[in-house]
Amino acid sequence: MAPPLCRLYLITPPRLDDLAGFGRTLADALDAGDVAALQVRLKNVPDAVIAAAVDVVMPIAQARGVAVILNDRPDLARTLGCDGAHIGQGDMPLAQARAILGQDAMIGVTCHDSLHLAMEAAEGGADYVAFGAFFPTATKDAPTRANPEILRGWQADMVIPCVAIGGITVETAAGLAMAGADFLAVSAGVWSYADGAPAAVAALGAEIAKGLAARHSGGGPS
Repeated sequence: MAPPLCRLYLITPPRLDDLAGFGRTLADALDAGDVAALQVRLKNVPDAVIAAAVDVVMPIAQARGVAVILNDRPDLARTLGCDGAHIGQGDMPLAQARAILGQDAMIGVTCHDSLHLAMEAAEGGADYVAFGAFFPTATKDAPTRANPEILRGWQADMVIPCVAIGGITVETAAGLAMAGADFLAVSAGVWSYADGAPAAVAALGAEIAKGLAARHSGGGPS
């Protein structure tokens, strides 16, 4: 059996004022390393702004085999042809999201620091669960703080993949990969990286590899 993997799950910056420029940055970042998914997360903006962003990023991502996930809005995800949607505990119920998107779409659910919420989401048909925040983050107002032990607890059952989110950087990636994250969701840790987004993706990939090596050897990240 192949060992479990841990892959990057990028989240867009909270504002995309220069869509063309971001498109170029995104393409360079995706070409710099392994990325599984891109979540378009634009809060408190008109649907037309979200649609314009998806129109730019989706061809870039999908041409590279990267799934495009829309935050909060399963209805708009279906309209725009996204690969899926991510919903929080305050958004529409999972069953309603699935009814809108259909069985083939990817749906992820925020579960904060709760294995109970994650089990409910898994039993309800979610494709992945997201735990966090693991570290302080300025990207969003995180109501909970998760401990890496929740990733180990989840992997003990290995029901569906888990995503670690919240303040993840190059410096913290290896520990979460070692703990059992299947995906690391990163936003500012890539787009605000001092050496640029492509360098961040490459560095994160290297740290994930260290964490996975430690996971499989039973040790800790070096």
